[in-house]
Amino acid sequence: MRNSSCCAFESPILDQVLPPILVLEFMFGLAGNVVALWMFIFHMDTWKPNSVYLTHLAVADSIVLFCLPFRADYYRRGKNWLYGDAFCRILLFLLAANRAAGIFFLTAVAVDRYFKIVHPLNRINRLGLCYALWVSLFLWCLIFLATGYLLADQHFFTSNNRTQCESFNICMGFSPLSTWHNTFYIVQFFLPTAIVAFCTIRITWQLKSRTVDKNGKIKRAVQFVSAVALIFITCFFPSTVSRIAVWILKVWYQECKYFETANLAFYTSVCFTYFNSVLNPVVYYFSSPAFSGTFQKLLNKLLRRSNDETDTTENDISTVDGRRI
Repeated sequence: MRNSSCCAFESPILDQVLPPILVLEFMFGLAGNVVALWMFIFHMDTWKPNSVYLTHLAVADSIVLFCLPFRADYYRRGKNWLYGDAFCRILLFLLAANRAAGIFFLTAVAVDRYFKIVHPLNRINRLGLCYALWVSLFLWCLIFLATGYLLADQHFFTSNNRTQCESFNICMGFSPLSTWHNTFYIVQFFLPTAIVAFCTIRITWQLKSRTVDKNGKIKRAVQFVSAVALIFITCFFPSTVSRIAVWILKVWYQECKYFETANLAFYTSVCFTYFNSVLNPVVYYFSSPAFSGTFQKLLNKLLRRSNDETDTTENDISTVDGRRI
């Protein structure tokens, strides 16, 4: 258990608001990612590196979404964890790994789009799926090395007969693990954001400088990197800023009362981080013409089948003396 130098706060607003939000994120996110995986696995005619990266991202999102109902139950009970130490470690690891995966794989696709549009003759564009698989493996190894320590440490903190399961407990002092936890949380946002911003500016400039974009390739790339930038700002920026605020306060103060507002802001903004699993399927649509084309084909097929069934039903209605029966 954590020692008494850690802060515990009563958050009745979070306990009421967060559970329904987390359940909704679970429902919509799972539906979108299951459909995305179904299309990636069974209906993709051509595979490209960006398809590989996005498939890994959809797998990560689908796995972590099953953690959200347990997180909702945790908040519903007023931050009281009932599922044991091992599952607490696994859940916190999956949440941290998913945030890193969401950022890293979206950045990988943005970089892939950058080379395809801005440097079309670069030899990296000629590397096939094997290269994309090695990049994905490297990213997963990096994610595990950066977040795997959460599996080795206990994250319980008991207060008012409640067992809190948190990887971001506010404890006085700076331990090596907590320092790394906060450092990685902040760096994994700002460095990829700088890369995505650079890719967005260069691809947008390429669209403006070219007078002809016959296949709309550059325009789709601009739409994709813009969607990624929007996700970064909406889902990852608020929690990063609030975490920086907590870290700065720890330099100045050693009393828990100074951290209550910052703590509330952080756990409120963390919900936006989980929202990236809901928005990612929308990004897939803009990521490649292969995915959007496949989606439109399936949608048209379903609509056509629905119309055919309606016509058949109407034609099968018999009449007697000119009256329908």
